[in-house]
Amino acid sequence: MAIAAAAVIVPLGLLFFISGLVVNLIQAVCFVTIRPLSKNTYRRINRWVAELLWLELVWIVDWWAGVKIKLFVDREMYRLMGKEHALVVSNHKSDIDWLVGWVLAQRSGCLGSTLAVMKKSSKFLPVIGWSMWFSEYLFLERNWAKDESTLKSGLQRLRDYPQPFWLALFVEGTRFTQAKLLAAQEYAASTGLPIPRNVLIPRTKGFVSAVSHMRSFVPAIYDVTVAIPKSSPAPTMIRLFKGQSSVMHVHLKRHLMKELPETDDAVAQWCRDMFVAKVSIIEIVQIPSGMAVFVLFYTASILLLRVPKSYHLLGLVSFIFSLPDFFARRMHFWTNIMQKTHLVTKSCRKFPGQKNHFWSVVISWASLVIFGVLKFLQWSSLLSSWKGIAFSAFGLGIVTVLMQILIRFSQSERSTPAKVVPSKPKNSKEPEQTTQDKQR
Repeated sequence: MAIAAAAVIVPLGLLFFISGLVVNLIQAVCFVTIRPLSKNTYRRINRWVAELLWLELVWIVDWWAGVKIKLFVDREMYRLMGKEHALVVSNHKSDIDWLVGWVLAQRSGCLGSTLAVMKKSSKFLPVIGWSMWFSEYLFLERNWAKDESTLKSGLQRLRDYPQPFWLALFVEGTRFTQAKLLAAQEYAASTGLPIPRNVLIPRTKGFVSAVSHMRSFVPAIYDVTVAIPKSSPAPTMIRLFKGQSSVMHVHLKRHLMKELPETDDAVAQWCRDMFVAKVSIIEIVQIPSGMAVFVLFYTASILLLRVPKSYHLLGLVSFIFSLPDFFARRMHFWTNIMQKTHLVTKSCRKFPGQKNHFWSVVISWASLVIFGVLKFLQWSSLLSSWKGIAFSAFGLGIVTVLMQILIRFSQSERSTPAKVVPSKPKNSKEPEQTTQDKQR
């Protein structure tokens, strides 16, 4: 980790881990004393306690790094977000998709009751993983023989959840990278499946199980498509901590759970069809805006008369290359009109809701941590001896290591890749799961 980056990351890490340990302690006390008496009372209290930690990460995404999240959603879903239980199914495009979900949940007023299906190792992450465990996140081993019963019991526990919750399920099973896409394409070619583009082949067992066990009490599925324009750098945790922005497009579509097919095979095919539809959205977002290039070149060539006429040709070429972008976007627009879907396009910073609530939390935590550290140093006289200075440096080193673990854990390149199993018969419906890569 570079010195300049460490100078920013270590103070943020101190704030996050000290406040997080306090939150974990409160969660543990509530888990031992309140949950045995009333599970729903514990859930209501834990919702607010967990938000005291998670709002710090929302603040880092929204204000510190200034990530620009452009939201595309129809008006009915826009009105219902945060007011109903929902199964959230998203592609896994970047390292921070889960944080983007937290930003949207915070705006919708349900951050503390967000849940997700995650790999088992996540719950051992210091502070953040522990807070998720206390908040009833579902952790799987990626071994369907073991995970089937774990997922079933975890989903059934949500039946009496007292507040509207979002349960996130990343059915691709891993974060998207070009290497994993190539592996998925090779597998699809060898088995006769449609060749995926910009998404991986969904593993549908977990989705089918979720629909089967949640159909009776969850009214909607939120179909989320995350796309990153080619003009924007991919967002990562290290970029967030450095305060470097990115642009992300989030397209949301609401499906009624009761409208899904009844049989498991049909539900699995519905999931695969949903991911096929995501491809066109991602490709539209990634088309460069050629119209802007045309206007720039052509207007400049007209106004600057001394520019050779050959530059007019550049403007014409730019215009020709802009046509796919132009017609693709118009087709997308008219398709939504014909479907009577009135899109609401929002920057997340203009999204109504508890936008500035994180400021009071961050300022309060920062004040308490600074006050506590100063009082501790005054009481212990740590900086008055070489031994105390060495102990303080050791503590800062621990924070640096923990932040590095968090950053590395989130990196797409280090996530478990999808396994290609070419021996699967041609008429199979989905990739075979290995011990290391089971359906979430």
